[in-house]
Amino acid sequence: MKKKILPLGEDDFRLIREKEKGSYYVDKTLMIRDFLDYENAVTLITRPRRFGKTLNMTMIRDFFDITQDSRKIFHGLAIMETEYADKINSTPVVSLSLKDCVGKTLAELEASIAEVVFKEYKKYGKYLANVDKEDAAYLRFFQTLEILESKKENEERQVHLQKNIIYLRNSIAYLIEALHTFYGVRPIVLIDEYDNPIIEAHLGGYRKEFTSFYAAFLTVFLKGNSDLGQAMLTGIQRVAKASIFSKLNNIVVYTVLDHHYSQYFGLTTEETATLLKHYDLELNDEVASYYDGYSFSGVEVYNPWSILSYAEKKKMRSYWVKTSDNVLIKESLLSAEYSFHRLFERLIKNGEAEVQANLEASFSELPETSTLWGLFINAGYLTVIHEDLEFDLLTVRIPNKEVAGEFRNLVSHYTKLSSQKLQEMLKALVYGEIDTFLDVYRELVLESTSYHDAKENAYHMLMLGMIMQLREIYKITSNIESGHGRSDIILESKESSRCHIIIEFKQGDDVEKLKHDALEQIKNKKYYTGLKGNILLIGIAHEKKKCQLVHEMISH
Repeated sequence: MKKKILPLGEDDFRLIREKEKGSYYVDKTLMIRDFLDYENAVTLITRPRRFGKTLNMTMIRDFFDITQDSRKIFHGLAIMETEYADKINSTPVVSLSLKDCVGKTLAELEASIAEVVFKEYKKYGKYLANVDKEDAAYLRFFQTLEILESKKENEERQVHLQKNIIYLRNSIAYLIEALHTFYGVRPIVLIDEYDNPIIEAHLGGYRKEFTSFYAAFLTVFLKGNSDLGQAMLTGIQRVAKASIFSKLNNIVVYTVLDHHYSQYFGLTTEETATLLKHYDLELNDEVASYYDGYSFSGVEVYNPWSILSYAEKKKMRSYWVKTSDNVLIKESLLSAEYSFHRLFERLIKNGEAEVQANLEASFSELPETSTLWGLFINAGYLTVIHEDLEFDLLTVRIPNKEVAGEFRNLVSHYTKLSSQKLQEMLKALVYGEIDTFLDVYRELVLESTSYHDAKENAYHMLMLGMIMQLREIYKITSNIESGHGRSDIILESKESSRCHIIIEFKQGDDVEKLKHDALEQIKNKKYYTGLKGNILLIGIAHEKKKCQLVHEMISH
């Protein structure tokens, strides 16, 4: 059977469907039916990156866009078998992708957004060329087009734009009004990755100033606009109601906890199995352990970017985690409260944790533990497996091996230790190379300024974060009943050829004495009860930047 082209890295629906040799496409077109059935004035869908948001938005654009002829590219797809088939190419569409909008300053970011808006103005300019330019709706359109089309040099253009910022602020409202007047049909507005400019402004240190502009930019055309048909926005997270959405009380938000649209982002089990079979691969337990594990309101979902990459390379590797550096998550970890670390420890220990998570607010605006957990869920680092509605709690887990590996990078960032050093330390620990382990661990403690004045529990937490990636070869337990007391960390080997490891921490002034106290505590309280075979006992003592350890191998 002739293999179709894998659309890896391509997220434009028309380009995928027009490939001469034929691209593999998983039919998600019934999302158009749901969009029309729900009839929400403004919809926001939050999903992790690389889960098909842009592809779906371009699909909706190409279906409705009145300036296109899309029957050929939708031929044979599910939407054309519904009563909504006659809606194709019936509506003007304003489509903005903000995923590449960047700027080191407020002016640069606003100019970047202006470029995206200008493309839409230019698209419709030729259709409106012969209208009565004195008509109020068209007059505002052409005045804005003239400002956006400025031929000045970059810095001059930014100054020019700032002087006329009201036109950029109202630009989409003016465009919608002109299109409604011209076509007699209320336009559809699509904004992909709407929150990317907000994240950019936050990281650039000018979020407050940008929010003032952006809130007005969105509100003026999304709220109470009689010219607007429907609007859909996508992003990773919702921004707090107190800022961007303070006046947008007409917006309906669908997170990964909502059933609406749950099957349209990511690949279902059936879709994944069919795709892999087409490329002579099998959906087995090993593939599932790497790329499955997501649950969107009960719908089991695979990571599409990783599945496509695996189908192309035919090697099980981590693909999704390499597509972004996730600056926002890394920065947020540095501001995390103790309550987050306590639950994070439970997540590592048990494989899951029960947390209170706010998925409808931004951690950058509401720096609380609940919004940080929400960010982890929205960004795809954790998935929800149970909702306790009575106590407003979510049970979360790390979805799969691929994502588990990324937690090592997060810990590396948090401790200021390179991922390579972390790997070196873990390898030394697993192979019993204690001198090497101690050297790298000391370096970690010295470089991780967050821990210089920490208590014993902080070092315990730090170690748990680092050894998390060893879960495939060790069963990791922490602070549980073992022998005659509670052990700090136990690594129970899943293979008889590898020794078990028990680590006990002490904190105080006399590290030389305390390291021996830690080791004796392991033996006196028999933390190794239940373990069979060789067991490496490690006592570690800390006093600010000082660190000592003692170890002993026993058989039990």
